[in-house]
Amino acid sequence: MLPYDEERIAQLLGLLRPAPPAWVQAAQELPAARAGLDEIVERARVDAEFRALVTADLEAALAAAGHEPTQELVEALRSCLADLDR
Repeated sequence: MLPYDEERIAQLLGLLRPAPPAWVQAAQELPAARAGLDEIVERARVDAEFRALVTADLEAALAAAGHEPTQELVEALRSCLADLDR
Protein backbone atom coordinates (compact mmCIF):
# COMPACT_ATOMS: atom_id res chain seq x y z
CA MET A 1 0.00 0.00 0.00
CA LEU A 2 1.33 3.41 -0.92
CA PRO A 3 1.86 5.94 1.85
CA TYR A 4 -0.33 9.00 1.37
CA ASP A 5 -0.01 12.23 3.22
CA GLU A 6 -3.02 14.19 4.44
CA GLU A 7 -3.04 16.50 1.43
CA ARG A 8 -3.13 13.60 -1.03
CA ILE A 9 -5.92 11.92 0.92
CA ALA A 10 -7.87 15.19 0.86
CA GLN A 11 -7.36 15.44 -2.91
CA LEU A 12 -8.59 11.89 -3.42
CA LEU A 13 -11.61 12.45 -1.20
CA GLY A 14 -12.40 15.59 -3.19
CA LEU A 15 -12.73 13.45 -6.31
CA LEU A 16 -15.56 11.44 -4.80
CA ARG A 17 -19.17 12.32 -5.52
CA PRO A 18 -21.13 13.62 -2.54
CA ALA A 19 -23.00 11.04 -0.49
CA PRO A 20 -26.67 10.62 -1.44
CA PRO A 21 -28.97 12.81 0.68
CA ALA A 22 -30.65 9.73 2.19
CA TRP A 23 -27.27 8.51 3.48
CA VAL A 24 -26.55 11.89 5.03
CA GLN A 25 -29.98 11.99 6.68
CA ALA A 26 -29.60 8.44 8.00
CA ALA A 27 -26.18 9.26 9.45
CA GLN A 28 -27.62 12.31 11.19
CA GLU A 29 -30.55 10.36 12.65
CA LEU A 30 -28.61 7.30 13.74
CA PRO A 31 -27.28 8.56 17.11
CA ALA A 32 -30.72 9.61 18.33
CA ALA A 33 -32.29 6.38 17.09
CA ARG A 34 -29.59 4.32 18.80
CA ALA A 35 -30.12 6.18 22.07
CA GLY A 36 -33.87 5.57 21.83
CA LEU A 37 -33.33 1.87 21.20
CA ASP A 38 -30.90 1.62 24.10
CA GLU A 39 -33.42 3.30 26.41
CA ILE A 40 -36.23 0.96 25.37
CA VAL A 41 -34.04 -2.14 25.70
CA GLU A 42 -32.69 -1.11 29.11
CA ARG A 43 -36.19 -0.42 30.41
CA ALA A 44 -37.39 -3.76 29.00
CA ARG A 45 -34.45 -5.49 30.68
CA VAL A 46 -35.42 -4.27 34.15
CA ASP A 47 -39.22 -4.13 33.82
CA ALA A 48 -40.91 -7.38 32.80
CA GLU A 49 -44.31 -5.72 32.33
CA PHE A 50 -42.86 -3.08 30.01
CA ARG A 51 -40.96 -5.78 28.15
CA ALA A 52 -44.21 -7.68 27.50
CA LEU A 53 -45.81 -4.48 26.15
CA VAL A 54 -42.83 -3.70 23.93
CA THR A 55 -42.62 -7.24 22.62
CA ALA A 56 -46.34 -7.20 21.82
CA ASP A 57 -46.12 -3.98 19.78
CA LEU A 58 -42.63 -2.89 18.76
CA GLU A 59 -43.94 -0.15 16.47
CA ALA A 60 -45.92 1.48 19.28
CA ALA A 61 -42.90 1.33 21.59
CA LEU A 62 -40.74 3.14 19.04
CA ALA A 63 -43.43 5.73 18.37
CA ALA A 64 -43.86 6.33 22.12
CA ALA A 65 -40.10 6.93 22.36
CA GLY A 66 -40.39 9.55 19.61
CA HIS A 67 -39.02 7.53 16.70
CA GLU A 68 -40.66 6.70 13.41
CA PRO A 69 -41.10 2.92 13.50
CA THR A 70 -39.29 2.14 10.26
CA GLN A 71 -38.66 -1.46 9.28
CA GLU A 72 -34.97 -1.03 10.11
CA LEU A 73 -35.65 0.27 13.62
CA VAL A 74 -38.26 -2.39 14.33
CA GLU A 75 -35.81 -5.11 13.26
CA ALA A 76 -33.02 -3.56 15.34
CA LEU A 77 -35.27 -3.42 18.41
CA ARG A 78 -36.41 -7.00 17.82
CA SER A 79 -32.77 -8.10 17.63
CA CYS A 80 -31.85 -6.23 20.83
CA LEU A 81 -34.78 -7.75 22.70
CA ALA A 82 -33.88 -11.21 21.43
CA ASP A 83 -30.41 -10.72 22.90
CA LEU A 84 -32.05 -10.29 26.31
CA ASP A 85 -33.44 -13.82 26.06
CA ARG A 86 -29.98 -15.32 25.62
